[in-house]
Amino acid sequence: MAQNATDLLVGASTDFLQHFSPFNGMEPEALAYLARHAVLAFHPRGSELLTPAMGEPRHLFIVQRGKILARQTGPTAVTEYTAITLGPGECFPIGAISAHRPSTNAYVAVDDSFCFQIGADEFHELVRMSPVFHRFCTQYIATLLNQSRQQLQASFSQRAAEQQTMTTPLGQLIGKEAAWVTPDTSTRAALEMMNERHVGSMVVADDDRRPIGILTRSDLLPRIVLPGFDLTRPIAEVMTANPHQLPASASAYDAALAMATHGISHLLVVDNDDRLRGIVSERDLFSLQRTSLRQIRAGIDSAQDIATLQRASGDIRQLALNLIAQGVGAEQLTQFISALNDALTRRVIALALEHHELYGIDFAWFAFGSEGRHEQTLSTDQDNGIVWQCPELRDAEPIRIRLIDFAREVNEGLAACGFPLCKGNIMASNPELCLTLEQWKNRFAAWINEPDPQALLNASIFFDFRVLHGNERLGHQLRRSLNKMTRANPNFLRLMASNALKAPPPLGRIRDFVLEEDGTIDLKKSGARLFVDAARIFALRIGIESSSTVERLRQSVSKSGVSADEVAAMVDGFHFIQMLRLRSQHLESEDGTTRDNRIDPDTLNELDRRILKEAFRQARKLQLRLKLDYQL
Repeated sequence: MAQNATDLLVGASTDFLQHFSPFNGMEPEALAYLARHAVLAFHPRGSELLTPAMGEPRHLFIVQRGKILARQTGPTAVTEYTAITLGPGECFPIGAISAHRPSTNAYVAVDDSFCFQIGADEFHELVRMSPVFHRFCTQYIATLLNQSRQQLQASFSQRAAEQQTMTTPLGQLIGKEAAWVTPDTSTRAALEMMNERHVGSMVVADDDRRPIGILTRSDLLPRIVLPGFDLTRPIAEVMTANPHQLPASASAYDAALAMATHGISHLLVVDNDDRLRGIVSERDLFSLQRTSLRQIRAGIDSAQDIATLQRASGDIRQLALNLIAQGVGAEQLTQFISALNDALTRRVIALALEHHELYGIDFAWFAFGSEGRHEQTLSTDQDNGIVWQCPELRDAEPIRIRLIDFAREVNEGLAACGFPLCKGNIMASNPELCLTLEQWKNRFAAWINEPDPQALLNASIFFDFRVLHGNERLGHQLRRSLNKMTRANPNFLRLMASNALKAPPPLGRIRDFVLEEDGTIDLKKSGARLFVDAARIFALRIGIESSSTVERLRQSVSKSGVSADEVAAMVDGFHFIQMLRLRSQHLESEDGTTRDNRIDPDTLNELDRRILKEAFRQARKLQLRLKLDYQL
């Protein structure tokens, strides 16, 4: 009878655990081991389950019912209070028990609560026997994010079934073996092979099958037919040298982004030794509601008027929405959107240049803000400017007037394509943002040397810049000057850090989240901004060239001695908030409501609520580093 009762308890524990990550994906023997060793304990309201004073944790706790308050202790709190609540299915203290150290948090029962607990020895045995649980403990937020993407794909299962999965490795997309010839093969022989094999491209490779060039069907008319090229001459004379290639392990998304960035329709797939495996074409990658990458990019590059670019802008949005439905990650999505929007912006600039005589003027078009960071979402306005140099012995003012007239046409063209005019007039047509290189340097220096609140706000916008069109050297010179000035003025960075800490993560002491009056969280102001602000300060302190938040975090935080897993968790937290913003904007486009960057946490499923809490915890860790670094 006692054995039957034990079996019932084990069964009940298993049933509960299977509703939560990572237990719902654990190996059956590992889950059975956990259920056999889990003891259900009652903790009355107000009781302490674990504190730093108790030393190294003796148990892993899994909340079964009720709520547990995790409160940071000691002098390292970032805000007036640093606390979050844990609900059913959540575990603690994973970091402390894994590292054999006391917990940095105190855990107190908010309500009468029940928790499963297993001993420290059983925890480490579970980590050893279960790869799923081990990965969960070392890559906590990444594991949850993967499950969230799977849930999203399931919710769009019908649409996703009709579309190719963007996470598929390229090696799985390769069909028949690629046709290839050596560089000394006659052009006639290569064309005959293309015809016989009914392929649209011919790879040129060395004797070890390492690609050195490619000839595609679209090259035939301009390179062979019209010039009357002698077909007995080697194909090396008409091929495109150094063709774009990716490893077989790269994803379909990686190939799509490369095609979007470089305006190409074929990519070579190579193995680990750079030997040819095959070719993937744009046709292999996309059948997204008949809106293909090649069509969009070709439409942008060949557009002769703004009306054509308006249609391309709509296609970019539709393609992005389809990728959201497939569960493509936020980093890839924002890169994808930025790459196509960059191409569209450059085409608007090219069309405007046809109406303005700017020959001989050395200038560059700047993107600021989210566009400057490669982080555009589906709802974004314009933030841009111009940097230029005045030739010797020429009057600067007439040049400035011509550039401003040109910029006004570009700003209006972008507005017509769905990028609203900036309400704050942060646009290149504003004379205050059409400056020479020296004027930009002086402007930055004034903000750094006299950092009043407006200067700090300006820095948060204009220091995230990159060149979209024109002389990139001007951008590099301004970046080097900016990094030199900020490193020489640590007080400015300290004030930026103090300013960044004024917006704490919206984590509640009792409730999961601190909401605004309308019951929502602004994921831009109270979410993404926290990561962006911290990453900017780290990058300026170290002198990093990149304007991307993710690259700033990866390069700067890792140089500060933070582990790779911690950096990855911070990046994943930022990505998840970006994904929620994109998903909210996706829903806005479907039902006509205005959500933009706001989200009601009560509308999220339990998994996404849990990840959002973890994302805000990562933001809090970044702010803690700022606070400690600058003694705030």
